[in-house]
Amino acid sequence: MGAIDVAGFSLNLAAGRSSFAVPLIFHLHAFVFFGWIVLYIAQNLLVDGGSVALHRRLGWVALFGVPLMVVLGTLMTVLSVQRGAPFFFDVRQFLISNPLQLLLFAGFVGAALVLRRQTSWHRRLMYCGMAVLCGPGLGRLLPMPLLIPYAWWVTLVVVLVLLVIGAIADQRRAGRVHPAWLWGIGLMLVVQLIADAIAFSPVGTAFTRSITAGTAGSHRPITPAFP
Repeated sequence: MGAIDVAGFSLNLAAGRSSFAVPLIFHLHAFVFFGWIVLYIAQNLLVDGGSVALHRRLGWVALFGVPLMVVLGTLMTVLSVQRGAPFFFDVRQFLISNPLQLLLFAGFVGAALVLRRQTSWHRRLMYCGMAVLCGPGLGRLLPMPLLIPYAWWVTLVVVLVLLVIGAIADQRRAGRVHPAWLWGIGLMLVVQLIADAIAFSPVGTAFTRSITAGTAGSHRPITPAFP
């Protein structure tokens, strides 16, 4: 999952679709989110190496990091919409779904911390949270223009494949699927359905127009279309 995000954003840079000449908040967002990826991988390596005590101490970083990620991710979503959201997404869906998915990520991590002594739940819920963060990386690797108007949902389905892989591993190893995977898949789908219901409602449309009013983003069509 870490490789997906690194590859996605690296490809974006190599293709000239992004650069380092951006406002400070872009760099802060990248530093914090990439820091989470490094922390997540490090935590898995620590447990695998038997350094459980250090793993537990580092885990409390989430109490500070996750709220910051939700705030930065939401601010970046608003800024992206005002600068002109990716053309292959519906602007309303992009604006509403991103913050809700960040809250879902925070919910998975929070639940994992609460259930930290129930390791079977803890590690799977943390995995679900990490999977949520793979959406942006996948969005830079998939042929998004060819997926209009279903680009957002196709990305979500690919993210869900990551959870299905975990469920299959459980089935092969233990003969049953841990319920954490079912909760993860179910909540991702429910949150997206709620996001779509809000985004495509008159309230969602009006809210999106109020966010983009007077900005460059107000000039792009609210619905996706081939350029």
